[in-house]
Amino acid sequence: MPEWQSLFSVLRENDINVSLHDMPRPVGGGDISAAWRIKAEGNSVFLKTGPAESLAMFQAEADGLRELQKADAVRVPNVLGCVSSGTESLLALEWIDFELADSATEKMLGQQLAKQHRYCENRFGWHKDNTIGSTPQHNLWNDDWVEFLAEDRLGFQLELAAKNGFTGDLQVEGAALCKNLGQFFADSWPEASLLHGDLWGGNWAAADGAPVIFDPAVYYGDRESDIAMTKLFGGFGASFYDAYEEAWPLSAGSEQRILLYQLYHVLNHLNLFGGSYLNRALGIIRALS
Repeated sequence: MPEWQSLFSVLRENDINVSLHDMPRPVGGGDISAAWRIKAEGNSVFLKTGPAESLAMFQAEADGLRELQKADAVRVPNVLGCVSSGTESLLALEWIDFELADSATEKMLGQQLAKQHRYCENRFGWHKDNTIGSTPQHNLWNDDWVEFLAEDRLGFQLELAAKNGFTGDLQVEGAALCKNLGQFFADSWPEASLLHGDLWGGNWAAADGAPVIFDPAVYYGDRESDIAMTKLFGGFGASFYDAYEEAWPLSAGSEQRILLYQLYHVLNHLNLFGGSYLNRALGIIRALS
């Protein structure tokens, strides 16, 4: 159980007025951090807690939510605070009551995501590193998307896989793919769009008839990366894809690039959860080679 009094004392020291009306109650959340709901000054607040070393991860998540708000597109939770008591860390967010999404909400998500993706930078990456799940995600600014993809996305995951004992064909064939990434961008060079970065079905919901996205792994990159993640594990219907395509059609050759971007997440799952993802990773590499 977190040391609530010390955490809330630090919040108040940072001008975040939280008074403990009742003890926080655990709620469903991710696998990485504990999630809680508390009533603070009459309003409910969503809390994530973790050990002291979680502070950098929480700060990156908070910065990512603020970055997404700049696009004035899909709603994200407001950040209320991010602090550490010395032994534990806490991220406080606006509590949002979710509801069942329908096709109208999915359509709105497609339209708003296309708007978010039109919020662009002139380079790929971001001003700080963050995490994808619990895996470090490097975001060093780069003018070259192919180089960024080869080094800070696929290459980094392949290095982790080798450290985790996944050598042999995965490393040989993965390295060969990374050397030839330019072929997928011969006719289409992406803009550096503002990405959610981890847009699977569990990281969006509906509230007040509109979509909400959360738990981001923000960076600026090819917008097709977000679309790729939506197609990897399901959770998005035809209304979403039709609305996105109407707002901003994908470029020719997107099918192969989407598979390429899915490889990043499959490799990450291989590194996080083990060998059950090895054949899927190899299958994608061979389909692209």
